[in-house]
Amino acid sequence: MTVRGVAQVLAFNWPKVLGGAAVAVAGFLPVPAPLRRPVRWGSGAAAWFTFASLAASWWVYDLSGLYRWSWLRPVLPARVRRHVLITAGFDEVSPTLPAVLPGSVGVTLDVLDPDAPVEASIRRARKRFPARALQARAHALPVGTASADLVLAVLAAHELRTPAGREALFAEARRVLRPGGRLVLVEHHRDLPNVLAFGPGAWHFYPRREWNRVAARAGLRPVARLRRTPLVSATAFEARELPAGATS
Repeated sequence: MTVRGVAQVLAFNWPKVLGGAAVAVAGFLPVPAPLRRPVRWGSGAAAWFTFASLAASWWVYDLSGLYRWSWLRPVLPARVRRHVLITAGFDEVSPTLPAVLPGSVGVTLDVLDPDAPVEASIRRARKRFPARALQARAHALPVGTASADLVLAVLAAHELRTPAGREALFAEARRVLRPGGRLVLVEHHRDLPNVLAFGPGAWHFYPRREWNRVAARAGLRPVARLRRTPLVSATAFEARELPAGATS
């Protein structure tokens, strides 16, 4: 039984976990009578979301086999000769992909804006996972038009915090995909299971309708979807027509 995934979550987010634990413990301290109920409600909520988020992380990242990727095969294109992996700030995915994409030539791109403030958790993650990715802008991926069979974004696209950034990434994914190629988005969503597990932290993710919106704007349509636990899902988007100005 492994705890590698939840250990990484703790390493990257320990100040939030420590803060949640401190608020939970505060519920046991003596307080004036008028404050007892709200303090206990607040400390109870902090205790729940601290425990639940760690338990959920263990389930998703350690128990579910998320990073073995064999579960992704039903939503991948039938043949993948070239793929693009999208990351945001750090990369722990690319070393695990050859098992599910044998023979595919890949490029790993980091689309996190280098000029924007970087979250402390991502700075800590970068120390553990040295950069292997090429720095890229979401609106100008350094990949040829209609040259890839697969664009894979794993728990990364939500780090683009503006609608324009997300729209740009999906538009570029459509540009680089060959006819019949797929953009496969692996994400937590802002939905009931994730709210119950992560509380306010679920607002760091986006509802499924937001991804459908940016996909439609880019000329992509959802063609397949599957869940890996109730907390993570993979959605495949496809554009069958060749982007304007491209040659096969």
